[in-house]
Amino acid sequence: MNEDRIAQLQKFREESPNDPFIIYALATEFKEEVPQKAKELFDELLEKHENYIGTYYHAAALYAEFFDRDKAEEIYQKGIALAQKNGEHHALRELQNAYMNFQFEE
Repeated sequence: MNEDRIAQLQKFREESPNDPFIIYALATEFKEEVPQKAKELFDELLEKHENYIGTYYHAAALYAEFFDRDKAEEIYQKGIALAQKNGEHHALRELQNAYMNFQFEE
């Protein structure tokens, strides 16, 4: 976790509180060392910026590792459906592969 990067991102967030990329960047900074904070940020993205496709891969992985496997599965499925709907082929492949690996881990 890079404290300087987090401070800079928090400053950016004050300037642009609804920018999903800034929220996403903060969540990814926190996910290893402060998973609860990352979860809160990913939840915010899933609620307020449901079309921000990058959220789904990392949010589902975080839920699978630390919180709730059923919720992780739901997030993977929603992300896959969104990627298919929007024709985001790269994101779709990543989500499908991650979801398949997730299913094998059960």
